[in-house]
Amino acid sequence: MASVHESLYFNPMMTNGVVHANVFGIKDWVTPYKIAVLVLLNEMGRTGEAAVSLMERRRLNQLLLPLLQGPDITLSKLYKLIEESCPQLANSVQIRIKLMAEGELKDMEQFFDDLSDSFSGTEPEVHKTSVVGLFLRHMILAYSKLSFSQVFKLYTALQQYFQNGEKKPVEDADMELTGREEGERKMEKEELDVSIREEEVSCSGPLSQKQAEFFLSQQASLLKNDETKALTPASLQKELNNLLKFNPDFAEAHYLSYLNNLRVQDVFSSTHSLLHYFDRLILTGAESKSNGEEGYGRSLRYAALNLAALHCRFGHYQQAELALQEAIRIAQESNDHVCLQHCLSWLYVLGQKRSDSYVLLEHSVKKAVHFGLPYLASLGIQSLVQQRAFAGKTANKLMDALKDSDLLHWKHSLSELIDISIAQKTAIWRLYGRSHGGLWPRGSLAPTDGSLPLPASTMALQQAQMLLSMNSLEAANAGAQQNNTESFAVALCHLAELHAEQGCFAAASEVLKHLKERFPPNSQHAQLWMLCDQKIQFDRAMHDGKYHLADSLVTGITALNSIEGVYRKAVVLQAQNQMSEAHKLLQKLLIHCQKIRNTEMVISVLLSVAELYWQSSSPTIALPVLLQALALSKEYRLQYLASETVLNLAFAQLILGIPEQALSLLHMAIEPILADGAVLDKGRAMFLVAKCQVASAASYDPLKKTEAVEAAIENLNEAKNYFAKVDCKERIRDVVYFQARLYHTLGRTQERNRCAMLFRQLHQELPSHGVPLINHL
Repeated sequence: MASVHESLYFNPMMTNGVVHANVFGIKDWVTPYKIAVLVLLNEMGRTGEAAVSLMERRRLNQLLLPLLQGPDITLSKLYKLIEESCPQLANSVQIRIKLMAEGELKDMEQFFDDLSDSFSGTEPEVHKTSVVGLFLRHMILAYSKLSFSQVFKLYTALQQYFQNGEKKPVEDADMELTGREEGERKMEKEELDVSIREEEVSCSGPLSQKQAEFFLSQQASLLKNDETKALTPASLQKELNNLLKFNPDFAEAHYLSYLNNLRVQDVFSSTHSLLHYFDRLILTGAESKSNGEEGYGRSLRYAALNLAALHCRFGHYQQAELALQEAIRIAQESNDHVCLQHCLSWLYVLGQKRSDSYVLLEHSVKKAVHFGLPYLASLGIQSLVQQRAFAGKTANKLMDALKDSDLLHWKHSLSELIDISIAQKTAIWRLYGRSHGGLWPRGSLAPTDGSLPLPASTMALQQAQMLLSMNSLEAANAGAQQNNTESFAVALCHLAELHAEQGCFAAASEVLKHLKERFPPNSQHAQLWMLCDQKIQFDRAMHDGKYHLADSLVTGITALNSIEGVYRKAVVLQAQNQMSEAHKLLQKLLIHCQKIRNTEMVISVLLSVAELYWQSSSPTIALPVLLQALALSKEYRLQYLASETVLNLAFAQLILGIPEQALSLLHMAIEPILADGAVLDKGRAMFLVAKCQVASAASYDPLKKTEAVEAAIENLNEAKNYFAKVDCKERIRDVVYFQARLYHTLGRTQERNRCAMLFRQLHQELPSHGVPLINHL
């Protein structure tokens, strides 16, 4: 960390009872809180080992480090922390501070004189080079440099500190006189108020260099790994502004301000803080000290590189490219290969929509390996896997590439990239189970030969749970932070969608609830679960026939993902029988997706267009569209989408009056759907099989025809069970209508009447939009 600006040390000042004693460059000063900590250390040394148990002494030792490094806290909070570790010692500390605060100034003088005795003797209580010893020596030296007026101000501040700490016990005693339940509520409110006041007290004066460094490193770590435990954006900015008020050239504070502004997507403030960080880094000379004459140029080129990354994050690609060109120019002049490698990686990010972008990426990986940069090399491999997935490469090659990157991760202990790799595998396996609508990347791939030993959805579930299990194991370690990174958000969203697809909406809701707690709405990864939640609600509304509710959700989906929002708007219009409006929207979306090479969405749009054609009684026009979708699915190895396309082709053939060929096509496509598909798709497949069986039995002899109809009824029962799992009332209505007709054919009046009554109930609840039932897949 860069040193605090020297003006802080050579300008002794008094602010809210905090005495600055850094006249001679000492990087710490005496405060009433630190006097209380010194009393605690002194009492620990005076108390014999027999008086304090081993567990209590262990808890006290664990408490000391945060007390020494952290910001000042109130006396009542300090008493509470000590009492939780050792009640007997807390009482001694309280009595000692009370005697000092209610006594005379000479009592504080005598206390500091006696502190030096801790280092005397052949076996001193404290070693001079230990953490506690260094703290004691700093405090003794800082106190000895104080003038008499400063000592008096310090003693006055100590008395005020003690009086403020004594107020809370009195308030608590008054609360106990009220009712128990009312008292508990008031105490909770009082604790909240105290915590707020503590933040104000800790920030009322400037922190010492060590306290500032500890605060900045702690908050930066929390922002990276567990944003929920960090201060809120407004509170953190208030702390940083207070820190910069006393030391405006503290470079690391500007950088943390940059990270904090990124949380709230404030492009102006984040740019301002980033530029100030590199300006201060150059002014303080921190770079020049560590890198010689190259320090100045190094700061400039990395400033330009970080500015390019910032603009890229906010979608300002032209400004990002200009900043990146500047970074490349300075790095080439300085012959900085490491910086050039980072620039090459960002060049790929800016130009990844181009067809030749993979050449840059492959070159970047080779150069990163050559210069011994495992982090960049692994990131390049991960990006290459995504790029090859979009290009439709085989899944086994992609998994081999991820395996090679895993070797780098474990060899160099790159835990963050291990998480990303597992999330990548989850996304790859997820595409086998449900191709459209998956998270990250939206690229798609599928096996080219044969079936899988386990359903792909099961493998995706396994990978997601493996990632979450790794997180829980890390959290079990002492002092470990919860790892709330993007990888975990993606994995949890996959779990929610997987459960929703199988009709387990209660489990999906629990996962989403956990996501909302783990990634609050103001966090940077909250958009992932927001989109996932909106999509699940949309699907449930469509299943339930509540198209007005689904239409209201389209706005939220569009705000988070414009392509997904337009597609689902077309789905709603199609369900509402507004065919011309849906067709126009789908055609515009198709052209856009073909332009940006979003093959997955292109196939989904083609399937919707084909469905729109046969709902408009034009099945012959739908066939070329379906064949185009099938060709794309096979070219990009999207096995599940290919199976879904074949399902639609079979339905088109059924409408055209060739059910035998439709049934043979179904046998080719139904296996992956039943093994890996969503519950709704399984129901659609079984419903279509029943329709084809009935249509094919028209030319059979009576006995064989009866057997075919009974088999169709069994398939309809299975389809109805699938639809019931996802509460799809509209499709259940179609099934019971068809069952009633079949029971009537077999002369089974009781079953026919039961199905007819159920159909009437559903039909009254979900009125038809005029589309013939036979034209609905």
